[in-house]
Amino acid sequence: MSKAKRVAWLLRAALAFLFLAGTAPASQNMEPFFRQGALRVLILSGRNNHDWRSTTPYLKKLLAGSGLFDVRVTEEPDGMTAEALAPYHLLVVDYMGPRWGRETEKAVEGFVRMGKGMVVVHGASYAFSGREVLGDGHVRTGIFEPPWPEYAKMVGGIWSDSSAHGDRHSFEVRFTDREHPITRGMGESFFATDELYHDQRMEPTAQILATAYSDPATRGTGEHEPILWTVGYHDGRVFYTALGHDLNAMSVPGFAATFVRGCEWAATGKVTLGPQIDTYKRPENALRVLLVTGGHDYDTEFYTLFDGNWLVWDHITSNHQAFSSDIRDGYDVLVLYDLSHEITENERKNLRDFVESDKGLVVLHHAIANYNSWPWWWREVVGGRYILPETVKSASSYKHDVDLLVRPKGKHPITAGVGPLYIRDETYKDMWISPEVRVILETDEPTSDGPVAWISPYQKSRVMFLQLGHDRLAHLHPAYRELVKRSILWSAGRLE
Repeated sequence: MSKAKRVAWLLRAALAFLFLAGTAPASQNMEPFFRQGALRVLILSGRNNHDWRSTTPYLKKLLAGSGLFDVRVTEEPDGMTAEALAPYHLLVVDYMGPRWGRETEKAVEGFVRMGKGMVVVHGASYAFSGREVLGDGHVRTGIFEPPWPEYAKMVGGIWSDSSAHGDRHSFEVRFTDREHPITRGMGESFFATDELYHDQRMEPTAQILATAYSDPATRGTGEHEPILWTVGYHDGRVFYTALGHDLNAMSVPGFAATFVRGCEWAATGKVTLGPQIDTYKRPENALRVLLVTGGHDYDTEFYTLFDGNWLVWDHITSNHQAFSSDIRDGYDVLVLYDLSHEITENERKNLRDFVESDKGLVVLHHAIANYNSWPWWWREVVGGRYILPETVKSASSYKHDVDLLVRPKGKHPITAGVGPLYIRDETYKDMWISPEVRVILETDEPTSDGPVAWISPYQKSRVMFLQLGHDRLAHLHPAYRELVKRSILWSAGRLE
């Protein structure tokens, strides 16, 4: 064995050891780490002549969003053992690269053979065919190891020397078997915008569920080519979709529905999911949040704090507009990131009604300077005030771009699991802080008062203040993002 091959072998062995030690311990030790009752899925990824760095997370998102699956990903399948695969119900292959080695390949064969499931996506039917895919997508034959014949039997159809695809275009995918659990109730067809593979080498065991016409006008074959099919491999089940070239292709509703339903079928032999998979569905119990900004500039990365389907949120850029009417029935949490000086009597009443109704209030960064002339607001509700120069002679001060070491003070659900953090942010000094607040984050930075986050003593709603958050350096910081999310959840009474 050459030195280069020895180094490559040792690297693969080390990565395999890390995978087994860190993410896939023995099945008897691993199962408690999965969500109880979920179908356990492992996505095999890491190499592909397609953009697996974006498609693999999207496949994971589709599965997780259905509520049925608990999903893990490995980017180094080479080195997995049967013991590592044992906790899972399903393997999803989003991979096109070198072979995995005989031990791993036998483990995968055994996994499906014993009655479990596998789903293979798009270009993964090209894998292990004895071909090499270069970075520019062109093909050279006879470079890789010999083909993996058993993989072809499991997948039911792989690329041959005559396989190809024409120009990418929109085409109709028609179901040819509408009684299969995957396709039942889905209608006659759906449209895809994708590559349309043709002349794949089909195994006689493949049960074709859908085809599409490969139009000669797009350099196709003039034939109806298989697009979706299943294979029974010993006691196991395999589903293949030729769709899914990239995120655009995967965003088609038909892809999402057939992929997720195909995963359920491959894992269990039945399908309980409906024919429509809403990839943008909001959960029924999502928090309703009103975000108020205005009066102070900020980086637009701030909005990414509210990504995700754990909340629905409205954004208003003026406190006058936000509190012009009663907002109690519309929202669970009010998040303030504004700098507002004036507020009318009617607006005061509506804001006061909200915070007296057992709701949530999260005050972020410069919103601590709101309503300096309204003592009830800053003294009783927020528990602190940034003193503006026009208010008194001894005003508060700030400093930009300070490197802070921030640590939790005591234990609180908002800071649980976050731990100490290092962040570059703006500091505030000489604020008025109520002696009755419960400080949950603090710093020793001299340009800061010390308390960085606190819980207000206010009793009629759950109120917290987080002083961090001046610009994108904070908005994109993982710990800050987690703190904002946990603050909102806690203020809504959903984090104990």
